[in-house]
Amino acid sequence: MSDAPLPASAEPADRLAAVVALRRLADQLEDAAVEEAMRAGWGWPQVAEALGITRQAVHKKHAQRLIAAGVTLRRR
Repeated sequence: MSDAPLPASAEPADRLAAVVALRRLADQLEDAAVEEAMRAGWGWPQVAEALGITRQAVHKKHAQRLIAAGVTLRRR
């Protein structure tokens, strides 16, 4: 386990709420970074490698949102 400081509250509900908030923030950061990369001309394999996931996983998670945002997607 990490040596990162825990939230000041010892209440499990507060700590779990912090986990949820961090996950939401991480998702927002990922969405913005993927969109930026794709607008810069990156392909799915490059984005997937940077995120440490498969090309299929990144495509499944982000393609529909990117298309709706008007991002031109590269095939490779």
